[in-house]
Amino acid sequence: MVKTWVKTYPVTGMSCASCALNVEKTLKRQPGVVNAAVNYADGSAMLELSAESGDAVSLQSAVRSIGYDLLIDAAEIEHKDDAQQMHYRQLKLNMIGSLILALPVMIISMFFMRMPHANLVMLVLTIPVITWFGRSFFVNAFKQVRHGNANMDTLIALSTGIAFIFSLFNTFFPDFWHTRGLHPHVYYEAASVIIAFILIGKVLEERAKSSTSSAIRKLMGLQPKVVTLVDETGSETDIPVALVKHGDKVRIRPGDKIPVDGEITEGSSSVDESTITGESIPGDKSSGDHVYAGTQNLNGSFILTARQVGSETVLSRIIETVRQAQGSKAPVQKTVDKVAGIFVPAVIAVSVLSFIIWMIAGGEQAFSHALLAMVTVLVIACPCALGLATPTAVTVAMGKGARNGILIKDAGSLERIQKINAIVLDKTGTITEGRPVVTKIDWLPDGQSRAEAEQVLMAMEKQSGHPLAESIAGYLREKAIVGISLEDFENISGKGIIARYNSKTYLAGNLKHMNESGVQIGEDEQRLIHAWQEEAQTIVCFAADQKLLAVICLADPVKVTSGEAVSQLKNEGITVYMLTGDNAQTAKAVAEKTGIGNFYANMLPNDKADFVKKLQDNGMTVAMVGDGINDSQALAQADVSIAMGKGSDIAMDTAGITIISSDLGQVIKAIRLSDQTVRTIHQNLFWAFIYNVIGIPIAAGALYPIWGFMLNPMIAAAAMAMSSVSVVSNSLRLRGKRL
Repeated sequence: MVKTWVKTYPVTGMSCASCALNVEKTLKRQPGVVNAAVNYADGSAMLELSAESGDAVSLQSAVRSIGYDLLIDAAEIEHKDDAQQMHYRQLKLNMIGSLILALPVMIISMFFMRMPHANLVMLVLTIPVITWFGRSFFVNAFKQVRHGNANMDTLIALSTGIAFIFSLFNTFFPDFWHTRGLHPHVYYEAASVIIAFILIGKVLEERAKSSTSSAIRKLMGLQPKVVTLVDETGSETDIPVALVKHGDKVRIRPGDKIPVDGEITEGSSSVDESTITGESIPGDKSSGDHVYAGTQNLNGSFILTARQVGSETVLSRIIETVRQAQGSKAPVQKTVDKVAGIFVPAVIAVSVLSFIIWMIAGGEQAFSHALLAMVTVLVIACPCALGLATPTAVTVAMGKGARNGILIKDAGSLERIQKINAIVLDKTGTITEGRPVVTKIDWLPDGQSRAEAEQVLMAMEKQSGHPLAESIAGYLREKAIVGISLEDFENISGKGIIARYNSKTYLAGNLKHMNESGVQIGEDEQRLIHAWQEEAQTIVCFAADQKLLAVICLADPVKVTSGEAVSQLKNEGITVYMLTGDNAQTAKAVAEKTGIGNFYANMLPNDKADFVKKLQDNGMTVAMVGDGINDSQALAQADVSIAMGKGSDIAMDTAGITIISSDLGQVIKAIRLSDQTVRTIHQNLFWAFIYNVIGIPIAAGALYPIWGFMLNPMIAAAAMAMSSVSVVSNSLRLRGKRL
């Protein structure tokens, strides 16, 4: 069996989905390339290479030969994001410039055609639109024609180019038509307005694509660049994280981000694993426990032995999954680009055929009719309505979504969410509030002043810095309890805290801390604690001189809207699943409160992603809703990814849809908005194609033998404009529809 490996290179110069197909086909034909997958969405080529493959330079040469570029130089790759931002800014400038010039051309053509030198004024305004602001369409179209391909750029360049050249001829040689009894019309507004409108769509598309890399950058930022290596003698040396090998010992200090996956061999601490498990409550870690790269050490110091390094870590696998899944999500405009590849040759063939037929059967006016028919076919087949069908509907939908607290990042997610029949919900921060709160404090009668005990507890929790301690301190603060000055204070990593006040030793922490300190817990209290744990409560005990004073219960409360949202999703025929990195008891309690029958506990990020893939393999269209970094892998895998707005930036960057309010009920509105938008897009595309199906034969002169009617190019241009108006008007109807 031939050994292969996978390598990813950035690809530049692609303007539509068919460009990606052209690059992919070219790369697959190169020696040593076992397989190739080119993603237009993130501008990358993922290659599976064999040992016999040529070097990267030969692959780059092959891609350059068809008009694109494969970035293989490290410096170019490093600055790819800067180049993309520069391209986006230039695209916006081109859009603004074309709109500024196209607007007066359109006004003159509609209302002031009889003004002096109207044609020359429109010519002067149109030339910059064609030659500068819209030059990329012509450059890309030329590249496509040179290699026997056609795409949306070809259609735009051909129709606007013909309209401009025909208008230019009529401006300087009007007598050619006057001597034949015809009026020389110009169509500068068609050329300039088409380019301006298509550039609007390109800007929208580029904006959606540009954010895909930011999620990857933030994920990579979770791993520290430098680590402290501990050698056999105990000496410590700072080295780059890339040099850490399997079996190396690494020192982790309080506040450090953990650099690699490994096992604790010395020391203990509390570790915030929300980046991996999504759980808001830190986990206590001691010798023998596993920790993961990208998680945060809180207050203890320990030494870990590296078990997975580099690309083997859980964090690296998350990054790679997000990169691959994001890139595979092609925008809805891909369908239009594919159709354009067939539509363009067909229109050209019809225009040439109509010219030939009129030259043969046109009589005395053969050439005039033939030329007019050919130009009219090309003008009426202008892709304006086709190009506007999707971006106008998507733009209106995005604005409507934003007003309803639903941010939509890409048209693909907007299209797909109405098709889902399964939805996977993360627990923490999605169904629940995502932060621990005190639900009750059960004080035991012990004969000492409760007021003093509360003040001591407040003082201890304020000094701790542990997230649970912050919740307890906040609870006591609301009750106007003020802390006092402690005589001594010690933080016992992974267990709790010890303090001295008024000759008494006070303890606060978990049951392990109480047992090791000899605190007596009666049978009644043990039964209560067990019952509260069954209800998914986290228990913190408070004691003085080995005598239990209070039991504090904390929990992550279920959002008030979650139950109703789950019920609505079920009513829509959607199967609801809950996945959580938390324990089974907590998962069961939350599932029962919200009416979720399918739930799974102790799920790591790859487990969640595998579960989503399993549902997809069973033929289901899956939406994933989450709010943490740990959810980004599953979000990227899902057909539709939805992030809760109060969660991590990485989850929101990975997701195609973000719910600003973190209200699960907004997911229902997103589904309804998707359904309305998709129907509008289909209507727009239907009318755009029907317009061409009816208009092109009439433009070719199909009615002339019956009624003697020959469509004038001016009427064709007006019909083209009306088709655009109808598409935009239909899209604007979305604003008035209720969600």
